[in-house]
Amino acid sequence: MNGYQHIKHELEMMIENKVWHVGEKLPSEYELAKHFSVSRETLRAAIKLLEQEGKLLVRHGVGTFVIKPLPGIPSRLEFLQSIGTMIKLAGLTETDTKEMIGEVTCTKEWAEALNIEEGSTVIKVERVRYADGEAVTYSINIMPKELVGDAFERADFSGSLFKFLEDTCKIHIARADTELVVPPKKDKYVGRLQNHMEETPVLLMKQLHYDQQNREVLYSFDYLRSDVFQFWIRRERK
Repeated sequence: MNGYQHIKHELEMMIENKVWHVGEKLPSEYELAKHFSVSRETLRAAIKLLEQEGKLLVRHGVGTFVIKPLPGIPSRLEFLQSIGTMIKLAGLTETDTKEMIGEVTCTKEWAEALNIEEGSTVIKVERVRYADGEAVTYSINIMPKELVGDAFERADFSGSLFKFLEDTCKIHIARADTELVVPPKKDKYVGRLQNHMEETPVLLMKQLHYDQQNREVLYSFDYLRSDVFQFWIRRERK
């Protein structure tokens, strides 16, 4: 745990243990830095994180105050989570069936997203994701062959694609650009999730994932049953 993250944790524990109550002003920056034996820059970084999480209010020239934290919200779009993680956080058991894993020719759309040549070779992974035995997601994942090589031939893939890429290809997914779309009813993947429940609404989450060097490494299409998945974003007034 980094220095400022450790101080953040310590401050959180002190707030939870009622060392300071809601509405109460924290000691000065100098006093806190001295108490934790850290630089004021480290302390400021910790306080900044708590301010961003809505646990502290910093009033410049006045002081830092403990405030009532906002309630947590599920599936926040600001946080990049795998589909499997979202299923598990809902208290459900995840399983999947693989529809295909193999090499295909890169389309124009995929090439533009992944910043590679149209017609080049990509790895395509399609699978159905289940929650407590019921199909809730159809996922299509596209990755440049030059990045993942023969990883899917060398190792048996199951579970989290993020973890597989990290363990097998040393690719760490750090961030993603996400678009939520309502797919047309005639989309064949929508039908795969509806079966006999034709009124079940389906959302399409299109995501371009980047690694820590901001390389485009994964283009995903996740069809999600919206009676199972709900997404939230907390908006701040500037």
